[in-house]
Amino acid sequence: MERTRKNSIGLLWTLFRTCFLISACTFGGGMVVISMLQKKFVDELHWISEDEIMDMIAIAQSCPGVMAVNTSIIIGYRIAGAIGAVLTLLGTVTPPMVILAIISVFYTEFRTNMVVALILKGMQAGVAAVMINVTYSMVRNVLKDKKIIYLLMFIAASISYIIFRIDIIILILSCGIIGGISTFKAGKEEDA
Repeated sequence: MERTRKNSIGLLWTLFRTCFLISACTFGGGMVVISMLQKKFVDELHWISEDEIMDMIAIAQSCPGVMAVNTSIIIGYRIAGAIGAVLTLLGTVTPPMVILAIISVFYTEFRTNMVVALILKGMQAGVAAVMINVTYSMVRNVLKDKKIIYLLMFIAASISYIIFRIDIIILILSCGIIGGISTFKAGKEEDA
């Protein structure tokens, strides 16, 4: 796609609007937003491949800050450069800022309202289902290459986190280093 076509008003509007609507209508944290971003930009618009979005998620998760915001910035930059990154950032952070500003004014009323409490409890079930879907998608993507190293890293990282409670940052960095070494070695073997 040419840079001039990339930055058309329609494309920029679609980037902002998509991130704004996803952020405004998605509850449950970063993984839920990521799932929606993936469905929109990979499955519907076909602007990004599934491999690219997984790489973007890995980068976003390993950077400081909110994963959903980081991912939207990377997507925006990939599609439309710096202006795309700014628009996806604004689209992603504006709805929660407005909603939180309103909720903070009425916090006491929200906290004691039984209907609001029940609605939030019910939403947890839907959020859990979306998170399971995202997890399944990511595991499937990791294992699709059918390389034993990725399967072993997945199992080792899962056990390390679930059983031994090893810090997630250490796990991500370790898997990144092992993956980098593995890729480097595979590249050297292909050159030989």
